[in-house]
Amino acid sequence: MTLTNQYPSLKGKTVFVSGGGSGIGASLVESFCQQGAKVAFVDIQEDVSAALVDRLGGVPGNGEVRFYPCDLTDIERLQSLIALAASELGAISVLINNAANDTRHDFQNVSPEQWDKCLAVNLRHHFFAAQAVYPYMKELGAGSIINLGSMSWHAGQGGMPGYTSSKAAIEGLTRGLARDMGPDRIRVNCLVPGWVMTEKQLNERVDEVAREAIDKGQSVKDPLMPESISAMALFLASDDASMCTAQNFIVDGGWI
Repeated sequence: MTLTNQYPSLKGKTVFVSGGGSGIGASLVESFCQQGAKVAFVDIQEDVSAALVDRLGGVPGNGEVRFYPCDLTDIERLQSLIALAASELGAISVLINNAANDTRHDFQNVSPEQWDKCLAVNLRHHFFAAQAVYPYMKELGAGSIINLGSMSWHAGQGGMPGYTSSKAAIEGLTRGLARDMGPDRIRVNCLVPGWVMTEKQLNERVDEVAREAIDKGQSVKDPLMPESISAMALFLASDDASMCTAQNFIVDGGWI
């Protein structure tokens, strides 16, 4: 699916994306680049991320794109890279907290250390990235933070309690930060995807049983692609969404 909407307010803005090397994240990076935004992204996957930068950098009209290797459980490095991106590309106007890992796990076998690691991968960096971009957005007089949630906990999905707990908490974090940052005209929203057909999902999760569940669950039966998530993110980041904050925007084909 090719995105056709153009948002003039995004041109030249600095956008920071976590987990931008593949899947939904790569679609987000590409979509904002196509708007003429300057995009910085972090990821633990260095090869695919470098390849994405090479591909996008050769397209006329695209904005500048930078990749910084980062393990998001290392908060000190994450925040230092946000500062580096701001120094190289300009004050950050848009933050997209995208990175997550939906590894399945049996609640009976989870240790305290595994639980803490799961929350660190799926929740903790959302807060500390938002904390780090706040001064830049305050200085600019406005900003947009988009936290990626998940329909999985809304649908009562089991088999990964650390992930679903994190995604539920992200909605609470979103509303709290929206209230705290609103006086500075910083908007905070939660984008809630359904079952998106990324390469990882297609390779690891989507078998015939899964396809039947998707067909039963979605009202619109078309495959949900990363570009549909990016389309909503572009809107929420733009000035067109200037009065949208503290909300959940669900893109799941009508599942929940």
